[in-house]
Amino acid sequence: MPLLLGTNSMIVFTKGSSHSDKEVDPNTPEKTVRAPERKRKRKADDAGGGLAGGGVVKGGGGGRIPIPPPDKKISEYFKHSGSSPIRHGGAKSPSPQQPYPMVSPMLPPSPQQVGLPSPVTTGPFDFITSSRQPHPRLPPLCMVSKFIQTELTCQRITEFETQASSDLEVRNNKIEELTRTNEELRHQISTQQKAIDQHKQQVNKCIEVVKKLLKEKSSIEKKEARQKCMQNRLRLGQFVTQRVGATFQENWTDGHAFQELARRQEEITAEREEIDRQKKLLLKKRPSNSEGGGRKRNNSSALHNGTTTDSGFLKPDAVPGSLTLQEYYEADEILKLRQNALKKEDADLQLEMEKLERERNLHIRELKRIHNEDQSRFNNHPVLNERYLLLMLLGKGGFSEVHKAFDLKEQRYVACKVHQLNKDWKEDKKANYIKHALREYNIHKALDHPRVVKLYDVFEIDANSFCTVLEYCDGHDLDFYLKQHKTIPEREARSIIMQVVSALKYLNEIKPPVIHYDLKPGNILLTEGNVCGEIKITDFGLSKVMDEENYNPDHGMDLTSQGAGTYWYLPPECFVVGKNPPKISSKVDVWSVGVIFYQCLYGKKPFGHNQSQATILEENTILKATEVQFANKPAVTNEAKSFIRSCLAYRKEDRIDVLSLAKHEYLQPPMPKHSRVTSNQAQQQQQQQQQHQQASSFSTGIFGAMNASSSS
Repeated sequence: MPLLLGTNSMIVFTKGSSHSDKEVDPNTPEKTVRAPERKRKRKADDAGGGLAGGGVVKGGGGGRIPIPPPDKKISEYFKHSGSSPIRHGGAKSPSPQQPYPMVSPMLPPSPQQVGLPSPVTTGPFDFITSSRQPHPRLPPLCMVSKFIQTELTCQRITEFETQASSDLEVRNNKIEELTRTNEELRHQISTQQKAIDQHKQQVNKCIEVVKKLLKEKSSIEKKEARQKCMQNRLRLGQFVTQRVGATFQENWTDGHAFQELARRQEEITAEREEIDRQKKLLLKKRPSNSEGGGRKRNNSSALHNGTTTDSGFLKPDAVPGSLTLQEYYEADEILKLRQNALKKEDADLQLEMEKLERERNLHIRELKRIHNEDQSRFNNHPVLNERYLLLMLLGKGGFSEVHKAFDLKEQRYVACKVHQLNKDWKEDKKANYIKHALREYNIHKALDHPRVVKLYDVFEIDANSFCTVLEYCDGHDLDFYLKQHKTIPEREARSIIMQVVSALKYLNEIKPPVIHYDLKPGNILLTEGNVCGEIKITDFGLSKVMDEENYNPDHGMDLTSQGAGTYWYLPPECFVVGKNPPKISSKVDVWSVGVIFYQCLYGKKPFGHNQSQATILEENTILKATEVQFANKPAVTNEAKSFIRSCLAYRKEDRIDVLSLAKHEYLQPPMPKHSRVTSNQAQQQQQQQQQHQQASSFSTGIFGAMNASSSS
């Protein structure tokens, strides 16, 4: 579409628009006359040139367009002053040599086109140009961008507006939908938060009720235990404080049950002595021969100087009140029956005495536990670490207390071992003890086996105490059971050893392997309180880690804690004294297994049974334990004795290791004879194949060497 440009006016028309020809740029002055026809006419200048002094210009339709006088500036027609070029001369018709550059209707004008003089047209192709003038300045950037914006058609703008309105509507709908969803989610969150708060309140109430019930139950158990101890004090005995010189000491006094047994034993002893006395008297009244003690005499053989026997010896007169043979037999039988009855009664008294002694041991243990519980600072059911409710004291060691507790978070019973450091210790000793306990925790926490007590947690209580949380086992340890029952039948003892070896096998298969080093009956827990159930091993305070840094498979590892442990259950290599520390391996635990098995079967330790640890160390008892001796009673199978011998081999090089011990035939399930024969045949065939392969490889090597020598 053509552009109509005048000297003092500018009108822009948009191509293809039905209404844009009526829209005028607000910066363009209004036209005075619109030409009805667009015919090109020229009028000669009066002075041979341009319209220098103003006037009118005739349009194509006969109309006249006034020309402003020279003193009228064109910038007054624009709102932005100084935006239009200054005119210096009149209009001049363009010459053919200088054609007017056309502006493309579809492209924005270039800066050169924008800077050309603006012609005035009254028709589609009629141009009236002014005279030559200096090159005007470029228009501002806002006008250029305005020209670019006019490239869109109304239809396109309508489409854009429609699309924009639809997009806006979709966006608004999406915003509303998201807002509604957000509100719903906020409502759900608030509802869930309320439900969670209610649930927390209910859980807290339940926990408070559980705590209350557990405290009441624990208080009742403590009260019953103390009442039972008070009753047993009179029956079994008690500790009585007595003054010895300037000091006081507690001495044990037996109760009336032991006094009653002692009285009955005295009665039995007195009656036995009476029977022995009567037996001696009866022997004096025993008849001399089978004919009735000489009451019937043969008068024909009697001499005047006395009675003679058939052998010619004189026979003494009969003792007054002598018994016949039948009477003597009856009296002697009565005395023998009374003596047997006393013997049986004495045996029953011995069994009752052993039972009372076991009860007395339990009673003494309970008295000590109650005394330690009363002295403990955790006897008022505190909650440690905001989750462990302490219920009762189980036992006390040198620097630790073990309490039965309830985990309020996991809802289970646990054993809390409270380590109490001495306030008078130096800082380095405290640090060493804590380091030792944390080392035990780091070793123990990674263990996961059904025959190993689990370690759940460790935390600090205050500056001088911390706590480790262990799996709770409701039952006594093997040491307590052996003290009560002396021995264990072989089948039950074998079951215990099988489980212990299974735990040791696990400790040797993990990476890095672990040596327990303190395996003894006191560290074997009977979960059900008897030897027919499961067992668990505990107390890894002295355990050793066989890592690559410290352990050498050929020589073992250095024993850095020589002198620690329980001497009856340690092998001879742990007592070697020299410049260099002794070398140990997992065979330390194998020796301990043999000692424990022997003690279960025979009721005593194989080496140093009645000796103290100091005596064992002084007399080198374990260093002299070169061979184990077996008693005749109780009867033990040869397989069990062979198993014990393999565990108690004096030299560690000759001793069986843990993995081989787990495969020992004594611990394997019984096999039928047919399967046993088949397995033996298979082993023999395998050995023959190996020998054949070795022989063939040997012959191949010889022939290869011969061929090589011949070829060379």
